[in-house]
Amino acid sequence: MADKLFTCCLTPDELEQRQQSIRIDRMLAKEKSLHRRLVKILLLGAGESGKSTFLKQMRIIHGQKFTDDDLRDYRTVIFSNIVKGTKVLVDARDKLHIPWGNKENEEHGEAVMKYDSSVKLDVTTFPKYVPHIKALWADKGIQDAFDRRNEYQLGDSVKYFLDEVDRVGQPNFTPTNADILHSRKATKGIVEHNLDIKGIPFKFVDVGGQRSQRQKWFMCFEGVTSILFLVSSSEFDQVLMEDRITNRLEESCNIFETIVNNKSFANVSIILFLNKTDLLEDKVKAVNIRDYFSSFQGNPQDMTDVQNFILNMFDSRRRERTKPLFHHFTTAIDTENIKFVFQAVKDTILQDNLKSLMLQ
Repeated sequence: MADKLFTCCLTPDELEQRQQSIRIDRMLAKEKSLHRRLVKILLLGAGESGKSTFLKQMRIIHGQKFTDDDLRDYRTVIFSNIVKGTKVLVDARDKLHIPWGNKENEEHGEAVMKYDSSVKLDVTTFPKYVPHIKALWADKGIQDAFDRRNEYQLGDSVKYFLDEVDRVGQPNFTPTNADILHSRKATKGIVEHNLDIKGIPFKFVDVGGQRSQRQKWFMCFEGVTSILFLVSSSEFDQVLMEDRITNRLEESCNIFETIVNNKSFANVSIILFLNKTDLLEDKVKAVNIRDYFSSFQGNPQDMTDVQNFILNMFDSRRRERTKPLFHHFTTAIDTENIKFVFQAVKDTILQDNLKSLMLQ
């Protein structure tokens, strides 16, 4: 009542200012409420662990379609992945002194090696490389080089795209969701993506995992609800691109130890994703993990023994032992797998977030 009497005494300008002030107060209250409800998920892990692929899956699973511009960008990335991947194979065959299966394919190799990486590939330039790439991928020397890929740096998705090169080389090629999930472009800096999941605002933050990018991680730590730490579990026999010495799995363990024991994250749920289960399954059939980790005691060809050993490598780095380590074995390119896993992860995150809100 007093408020109404007070407004009667105001001039039209003063009344407008008061109403504007009320509107601003309401907006701020709404923003504060939204901020308190915001679930901020930080995706961390070494380079090529699957963080960006997981983010793509979140878009696919929650119905955010890729735009025409997105599809054009991914098409260019895929063209680049194929030609650069083929160049790596040709170069590796030479450096590993593997003979050509068919000596005539040397000309195809020379044609691909002439590609200038600074030149952008498109629907007119890429098809010119397709005959060369097909001939090379069918060559025994290139296949032998591919089988020794742990000795050099080759992207995980190269085989997928080389098997699909006829389709990708068509003039009307439009990337499928599977193509987009397999495409590889290193994350530079910080990529944020907002999603509304059943009325709850989620902010996913993807930060580059290469050593040169990690100094940017601390910029994203404020207001974090949960950290999803991704590991490429199949990389136990590979070394870092950055120094060509450090074992990739050991590097991931060291990063995880720094994050999981950071006092800033004492009240943040940290969930471990041991990713690339599909590649690990193939690898244990041919590669003995004991050759790289002498402490392994199980059956090197038993998937469960290998997974449990890798899980323990990470779990043993935690100093705080009162809570269990939430973990999942994942395949980031498998939409159904990620959909199932994220449902469980989301429940864990929201329960922890609700507890923290009740304490505020």
